[in-house]
Order: sequence, then C-alpha cells, then structure tokens
Amino acid sequence: MANPYRILFRAPGAKGFSLAGFVARLPIPMTGIGIITMLSQLRGSYALAGAVSATFVLTYALMSPQISRLMDRYGQCRLLPLFAGISVMGILLLLSCTYWHKPDWTLFATAILAGFMPSMSAMVRSRWTAIYRGTPHLQTAFALETVLDEVTFVAGPPISVGLSVAVFPEAGPLAAAVLLAIGALALAALATTEPLVESAEEMSKHTASVFRLPDVRWLTWLMVAMGVIVGTVDIVSVAFAEQMGSPAAASIVLSCYAVSSCAAGLLFGALKLEVPLHKLLLWGSLATAATTLPLLLADNIASLACAVLLAGLFFAPTTIVAMSLVERIVPERQLTEGMTWLLAGLNIGVAVGAAASGHLVDMESARHGFTAALAAGTAVLLIAIWSYRRIRELPFATS
Repeated sequence: MANPYRILFRAPGAKGFSLAGFVARLPIPMTGIGIITMLSQLRGSYALAGAVSATFVLTYALMSPQISRLMDRYGQCRLLPLFAGISVMGILLLLSCTYWHKPDWTLFATAILAGFMPSMSAMVRSRWTAIYRGTPHLQTAFALETVLDEVTFVAGPPISVGLSVAVFPEAGPLAAAVLLAIGALALAALATTEPLVESAEEMSKHTASVFRLPDVRWLTWLMVAMGVIVGTVDIVSVAFAEQMGSPAAASIVLSCYAVSSCAAGLLFGALKLEVPLHKLLLWGSLATAATTLPLLLADNIASLACAVLLAGLFFAPTTIVAMSLVERIVPERQLTEGMTWLLAGLNIGVAVGAAASGHLVDMESARHGFTAALAAGTAVLLIAIWSYRRIRELPFATS
C-alpha cells in the first residue's frame, strides 16, 4: 500500500511550500514565550512579561483572520512580505525598547505591531486545498499540517527559551523574527502554488467576513474550547509536577500529550473513512470531553502521564475534521480566512485556559486546575451537538 503522505509531495512545489510554511510558523509559539523569558530577565516582572506576551497573542488572534481575508482577495505572494515585514519590525522594535529601557507602554505598542503576523498554517492549508480539493488526499494534507502545528508548539518554546537563557535575553524573539522573514519570503516566492485570487466580480459577492456564517462561528467556538483544554494541560501539568516534587517530570507529561496527538493525527490522515464529517466531529468531541475526566483522577506523575496520553489521542483528529468542515462550508475564495478563524480561536482558547487554570491552581491545588479542562470538554461536546444538528442539513452532508 502506497504511503499517503509520500503521494502528497508528488505535486509540483508541494515540498517547497510545506517546508517554507513550517519554518514560517515556528515564530508564533517562539515569540510569546520568548517575550516572557526576555522581559522576566531584563525587567524582573513576570506580570509585565505576561501582559506584553498576552498583548501579542491577542493581537495575532484578532488580526490574523483579517490578514487572511486580504490574502484571499489580493493574493498571498503580494501581501505576505508586507505583513511579515510589519511583524518583524514590531519584534525588532520590542527588542530595542527592552534593551534601551524605554517606558512600559512602548513594549505594549510594539507587541501589537509584532502581532500582525500572518497565519502561516492557514496559508499552507489553502495551498493544499487548491491542489487536492475534492479528493481523499486533502484530509491527509490537513492531518499533516495539524501534526506540523503540534511539532512547532512542542519545539518552538524550548528553542526560544533556550536561546534567551543560554545566549542573551533577546535571542529567542530575535530568532523568531529571522525565521519569520526567511519562511515568509520563501513562501511568497512560490507563486505557482498560490491559490487563485478573486476577480473583481467575485470580490463584490464576498464583501462580508466568513465569520458571519453561523457554522464558522460555532466551529470557531469549538476550537476555543479545545484550546482551553490544551492551555489547561500545559499549565497544570507543570504545577502538578512541582507539587509532586519532580518539576522536570512536566516535560515528560507534556511530551506524552504531544506524541499521542501527533500519532493519532498521522493515523487519522492515512485512513480513508466513509463516515460523514459531521458525525466524525460529534464522535471526536464526545471522546475529547470524556478524556478530560481522567485528568481529575490523577494522583501521581505516572497516572497523569497516562491521562494526558489518552486526552491527546483525540485532539488532532477533531481539529482535522473541523478544518475539513470549514473547507466545505466557506466559499472557495475565502478559505484562508475561514481556516484562520479556527486557528485564532484555538490560540485564544490556549491563552484563556492557561489563565483560568493558573488561577484555580493558585486558589486551590494543581489537581483542581483540571476542572477548567472538564468545563471546556463539556463545552466542546455541547457545541458539537449543536453543530451536528446544523451541519447535517447542509447539502454536502446529505450528498
């Protein structure tokens, strides 16, 4: 049996834009944690560091769909260098303001500029869609991109933190800026794989954002709830390991989550299931909600690792299904924007989950922090049930 992932790269230019997209998306997780590491060392305040990092993340989450919308209308190759340049400039200005001890407000202003970072994951997914729309290979491509997203969020933070600690405090964000510039320019240079842009007539038809579509909004809220689970697992695993007297074990626990999610995503992408997407979303959401329960029962590192391993099994497949549904729901020329809304929702959810669970840990104990994941799992299931009832009535669901 032929390897479905090898088949993907037979398309001209696929290897190039996939590699460029991977390099260009590394700066997203590197920048947020890099800002915290840098400012905590140079300004001595975790509160300030967290607030500036949150400003970057929130700006990225709010602006990336708007940037993607412009990409759909005017083309990736034309606008990628512009917005990547704004983000790189913002990061460099942030580093300069930090180094020269400028007032705190300048850190927030430059973090906003840095947040004008294009959603590289959505750009690459839209290129895969332009090649494989309507074929089974598209699910495999989405699975690959979801796994690569996981890899960047696993590899990016330790690279950034390691550079800032071992080299100099600004090294992490500086490396992110360099990678963003290289990846964005490389992706922009691959014009032959760029999705077609709208004509003037099509632009007049698609003046409204796809977020106005109810199904896109519900899927975005689903990804917010999924993100809350991820953010909770990240923060509470660290707190739990410290409470158990083995802070280094947190990396093992988080590795279990990443490995299980990546493995499940690769396997799911290789399968050719005949089950309708709305049913897969419902089943995946049910499993996601159910696997938040064992997190509350963990009483040692080993049981937490097992619980996290189980929870990670359904994250990537559910994300893949949500992306596949967006590809069916939104107009073809607005696909990048539609996917970016889901990715933005995921990023917002991670930030909310980290903040909420951290507050619960401070108030009670590490294990109580997992109640945020349980609440989010319940929300995932309720949203999926509502989405199932809506999406099953759409033409592609009944055809």
